[in-house]
Amino acid sequence: MVVAGPLYHKGWYHLFYQYNPDSAIWGNITWGHAVSRDLIHWLYLPLAMVPDRWYDINGAWTGSATLLPDGQIVMLYTGKTNESVQVQNLAYPANLSDPLLIDWLKYPGNPVLVPPTGIEADEFRDPTTGWLGPDGAWRITIGSRFNSTIGISLVYKTTNFTDYELLDGVLHEVPGTGMWECVDFYPVAINGTVGLDTSALGPGIKHVLKASLDDTKVDHYALGTYDPVTDKWTPDNPEEDVGIGLKVDYGRYYASKTFYDQNKERRVLWGWINETDTETADLKKGWASLQTIPRTVLYDNKTGTNLLQWPVEEVESLRLNSTVFKEVLVEAGSVVPLDIGTATQLDILAEFEIESLASNTTDQVSDCGDGAVDRSTFGPFGVLVIADDSLSELTPVYFRPVNTSDGSLKTYFCADETRSSKAADVFKQVYGGKVPVLDDENYNMRVLVDHSIVESFGQGGRTVISSRIYPTEAIYGAARLFLFNNATGVNVKATIKIWEVNSAFIRPFHFEETL
Repeated sequence: MVVAGPLYHKGWYHLFYQYNPDSAIWGNITWGHAVSRDLIHWLYLPLAMVPDRWYDINGAWTGSATLLPDGQIVMLYTGKTNESVQVQNLAYPANLSDPLLIDWLKYPGNPVLVPPTGIEADEFRDPTTGWLGPDGAWRITIGSRFNSTIGISLVYKTTNFTDYELLDGVLHEVPGTGMWECVDFYPVAINGTVGLDTSALGPGIKHVLKASLDDTKVDHYALGTYDPVTDKWTPDNPEEDVGIGLKVDYGRYYASKTFYDQNKERRVLWGWINETDTETADLKKGWASLQTIPRTVLYDNKTGTNLLQWPVEEVESLRLNSTVFKEVLVEAGSVVPLDIGTATQLDILAEFEIESLASNTTDQVSDCGDGAVDRSTFGPFGVLVIADDSLSELTPVYFRPVNTSDGSLKTYFCADETRSSKAADVFKQVYGGKVPVLDDENYNMRVLVDHSIVESFGQGGRTVISSRIYPTEAIYGAARLFLFNNATGVNVKATIKIWEVNSAFIRPFHFEETL
């Protein structure tokens, strides 16, 4: 269910996605299509595109939409040809006046782009949304690789989306990162609270370059500066370049894509959570993989080094009754149950203060460790979600501040899946990464819980972790929520607000309904 071409049109959000209509495992890739008024409740529409031409007969893969100033919508997508060559194709709505954009036409002159000289036939995919340059021409970028190991992003220029010029050099390249797919490239405002149109240029703007690394199946991004004259992008910090530094999401997450929502002036991020069970299990349940809750993306002007991701505000419409626990003391080595009843669908906001019990020491644990059982002076502490009463199954989401050799604290934000399920045929690991915590900040997290999905946002979304879990005991009415502190040298005071969350409706569109 890799997202393709998200957009907003005439009152509806459109989500297109890679889909196999015949099976719960990968293959026969077509474009599924769903629409929503609010990014939360979704209605399935008929398939938008099927692989029925020589240039996409082996799959209609990921693409992106570009909204032109005259109201036209162009959709570029990757097709796998009858000879297994990856090419770029153009499609457009048959009827722009249709708010649902049900029918799509493929350009008769497809493909509009084929792999250039020096690029492997099967390593040329996933065109981005176009952006307008100062010369009045559009640019797109496409991921590839060079010499097997150098991840690159090619840049093409066009005035009509049918004829293209490959520009000299690349937008950017990073040795050792391998094939870049699902590249995303967009501007963020340095001092803004709204998103920017993909073509925004000028002072006060940084550009985000994101790539999905085919070798590791991880989404990485970096902040930098785009030169619209040379069409080159330079990272702010070469040591945290694309593929070797920041991750979009530190959990089970891949092939993300943003779009500019002109309706609410925001940039919205979609991401794919794929399965960690077996194909046999997927075939048995009849489906596999899903999208995260959509997230807004902003530049973090407090740190200047990262993005902030946050669930779209519409998710709060699902909130039901709430419970608040103030300044709960969680002593070192303890677990505190939170009596909220069933805990399968929750929206949690939690803040933690630490009270040191020990003199400063240098910890041996240098990151998320071996999970929440791995104790250190200042952590871990946080919440246990999707846990049963006996704690035979649990998923800890936690902070681990680590005292470094210079006396400062470096903090990691983590999710531990190792005890999330008693099922044997499930991949379970500890996820996480560094999170900046400024001097005037307490530790804070937001956690969205939905039965077998946990999305965790550390410090306002500086570090985000998506977890796909398969509980066997902590299900339905047996699921519980706990605070925990497994540090050896601090007590923790926690203030936490918990909403029970309603279900979103996801169903076929009933065409007798009034638009």
